[in-house]
Amino acid sequence: MSSDTRTLTRYPRFQPSVRQGLYVSGKDLAQWQDHLNAGEKDDKIVTLTGRIVSKRESSAKLIFYDIMHNGDVIQVVASKSRFEQPELFTDINQDASRGDIFAFTGVVGKTKHGQLSIFANQLQMLVPCLHDIPRSGLKDPEKRFRQRYLDMLVNPEPTQILRIRSQVIRFIRQFLDERGFLEVETPILSSKVGGANAQPFKTQANALDMEMQLRIAPELYLKQLVIGGIDRVYEIGKQFRNEGIDADHNPEFTTCEFYQAYGNLDSLMNDTEKMLLEMVQYIHGSKSINKNGQELNFERPFTRINVVDYLDNYFGLENSGNSVATMDSMSLQKICQQHDITVKAPLTEARLLDKIISHVIEPKCVQPTFLYNHPLALSPLAKDMEYTTAGKKVTVAARFELFVAKKEIVNAYEELNDPEEQQRRFEQQIKDRQLGDNEAPIPDASFVEALKYGLPPTAGWGMGVDRVVQLLTDTHHIREVIAFPVVRPINNNPKVSNE
Repeated sequence: MSSDTRTLTRYPRFQPSVRQGLYVSGKDLAQWQDHLNAGEKDDKIVTLTGRIVSKRESSAKLIFYDIMHNGDVIQVVASKSRFEQPELFTDINQDASRGDIFAFTGVVGKTKHGQLSIFANQLQMLVPCLHDIPRSGLKDPEKRFRQRYLDMLVNPEPTQILRIRSQVIRFIRQFLDERGFLEVETPILSSKVGGANAQPFKTQANALDMEMQLRIAPELYLKQLVIGGIDRVYEIGKQFRNEGIDADHNPEFTTCEFYQAYGNLDSLMNDTEKMLLEMVQYIHGSKSINKNGQELNFERPFTRINVVDYLDNYFGLENSGNSVATMDSMSLQKICQQHDITVKAPLTEARLLDKIISHVIEPKCVQPTFLYNHPLALSPLAKDMEYTTAGKKVTVAARFELFVAKKEIVNAYEELNDPEEQQRRFEQQIKDRQLGDNEAPIPDASFVEALKYGLPPTAGWGMGVDRVVQLLTDTHHIREVIAFPVVRPINNNPKVSNE
């Protein structure tokens, strides 16, 4: 046989014909389930395509196949007595191996034991599998994530996780669409990135002869759309941060951000509780889930922790006339030293406060918990507000974070819309960068100019989609919920942290 003939035989064009009847999937076959008795067969010709996941030879004239079609496993019974060309039965079936992709034509029926099957009278190879597919579960993470397709062929969990991921994104989109939000797309490439504290990836636009960066957040663009008159706007999309890889961080990840004119913290908390509760019920049919052996309950209202009050009480500052909300970096360093909280340089107020909160408060946030009233230094894009605690007035950020199972899921705040104050905070970020904080955003003069046209009182909200999927699938590492996570080159592959 020539190589051309062999290719045409083993890699034919897919051309359904009338003789092959109705092409069916596993879900299509469900309609026969209640209409056939054990041992009974329909007379309608159908064809099923899919990958052979197992082959069992009962005899030389009777062979059973299990076929995977779009996640469903269907049994095919091939018997020589039903075959259109019985003289070819042995050769065709001997050529069929686990992993090969075939088209099986025949009728739908039930075996004597009542199992719904396709009784084939014709087999056609569509694509051979040239490698052995492991029979037992593939556990080696190196092979699993470098050959993700093989991971999915062997292990059922990755495909199931991706299906749940799709359901989560569909639910978020529907939740916001029903509330009058407009979905948009904002630039991924920009000459300046902002909206978060993170180090960006850099690239070069040859046509423009300029350096560009991949976005770290869509926030500044989305707020400009609100200025432009779109009062409710959202985006679900990829963000890119040039940071380490661990159980909770991948350089490429997915978020949902929305901005609502004339919203506030109360409306954001209410919507967050409602979205998470309904999402859990939609995915799991229950108000609670299991994560790391712990039952998490999403009944409303969620627990709330006032960050400044909690820290002032923890450090014994209530009656001192002082507060973590007003401390400079030197005072915060002393707090860290006294309580064995390790912080790496640069020792800016924002980094010190972030480390203090992650050390003192976040471990308490197992059940869904809102952290609110953050020190203002942590929130350069949030509106400030005053409240009175222990007889003193304290200025804090009009912001909250939602933590579940000790992980941040949502970050939200009332947006700063004073251009002069925004410019002042951008200037503080320049000072932080001069101190060595490469994650401090580069000031965006064009955004300050946009604010001068008037940003309505606006509530902004962001969710880490990957972390929500981790939560709902009880997976430990973020790479499990991404179809193709970042992996290091084989020739430069030090161990990646699993913490």
